[in-house]
Amino acid sequence: MAAKRPGTPRLLRELNDRAALDLLVAQGPLTRAQIGERTGLSKVTASQLLSRLEDRGLVEVVGSQAGGRGPNAALYAVVPSSAYVAGLEVGPDGVTAGVADITGAVAAQVTVDPNGADDPVKTVHSAVAKACRSAKVALSKLHSFVIGTPGVVDPASGDVQFSFDLPAWHEGVLAALRTDLRRPVTIENDVNLAAIAERAYGAAQGSDDFALMWLDRGMGMSVMLGGRLHRGRSGGAGEIGYLPVPGAPLPFGAARRGPADEGVTESTSWGIPTLAGGYGALVGADGVRALAHEHGIAEPTAIDCVRAAAADEDRGGAFLDELARRISYGVTSVNIILDPGLVVLSGSLGRAGGLPLATRIEEIVGRISPTRPAVAVTGVEGNPVLRGALHAALQRARDDVFSASGTP
Repeated sequence: MAAKRPGTPRLLRELNDRAALDLLVAQGPLTRAQIGERTGLSKVTASQLLSRLEDRGLVEVVGSQAGGRGPNAALYAVVPSSAYVAGLEVGPDGVTAGVADITGAVAAQVTVDPNGADDPVKTVHSAVAKACRSAKVALSKLHSFVIGTPGVVDPASGDVQFSFDLPAWHEGVLAALRTDLRRPVTIENDVNLAAIAERAYGAAQGSDDFALMWLDRGMGMSVMLGGRLHRGRSGGAGEIGYLPVPGAPLPFGAARRGPADEGVTESTSWGIPTLAGGYGALVGADGVRALAHEHGIAEPTAIDCVRAAAADEDRGGAFLDELARRISYGVTSVNIILDPGLVVLSGSLGRAGGLPLATRIEEIVGRISPTRPAVAVTGVEGNPVLRGALHAALQRARDDVFSASGTP
């Protein structure tokens, strides 16, 4: 059993230092008096705290603020270069990498075409190196990496167990990445990272319980319970595209792509393999586009079709009604089992459908469920997977760098 740390002066200093640093990240720059007021510390304690943090290179004076009588008060802020982190979204058609400083300011974001490369380590290294060059930050300055990929990530090992879209990502990739980058690396399911971003910046702010429905080329779901991601014992929680539903064949064989690729079809929307059965066949891009065309919405892509229908409900209402009914199969299943209270629509298709689609889904689920969850549209700006990856990487970096024993 680990020894308990008593409430020693050193521990209290550590807690006060961390509280002040978190405050400066969230609200800074601030004066000494403002830090004292918002943390409940005395002026003397706040002064000692700021002196310690300056000595560690974590805070600096960035200006001054005029007060009443007497000299202007110095404004303190966290030193942005205390640490940098990288977040990545890895997909079958490209890798997007971002670099942020310890305050969360994004210094660079780049997208790299893998050009058919099937070596995950080389692909990631190339994207991170390009982002670092753009940010003018040495790769050696990066403190931690979080990588979002589609597929199942083992909660115990942190390794990718299976990715339908990225067959080259498999067990052993995590160790190879850590060896190559020589930094802490975390691999996380991409939809889980979108949920992290939603809770931090979007429609689920302040919600400890919610489900995020990802509607894009394919589809997925992430569930947050009690403020924590529910990954499942094997990491497969949320792989809702495999859910058997009326109107779609069972996805036999598709759960593990093999030599025969049973249960796999070629996506007409994206030109890469996709599920041939299950819930994903009804609400993935191919199924959505086919449904739209049946209703006279003839735009070239599923996203264009959904966007056009949402913009003109007189023309597209019948299509949205049917699409909402399809989506409600999955939302209702999750609602009946978990009762999350809030379901957020994300991904390109979810964003394109907007409030017209969300309202229809909420009404249908409310009619066929014992409870009626709120259905909202994502509030995250930009790339939600990348934002979630950067947020997770920053949380780790701050835990390490802001601790008394951390190295700034």
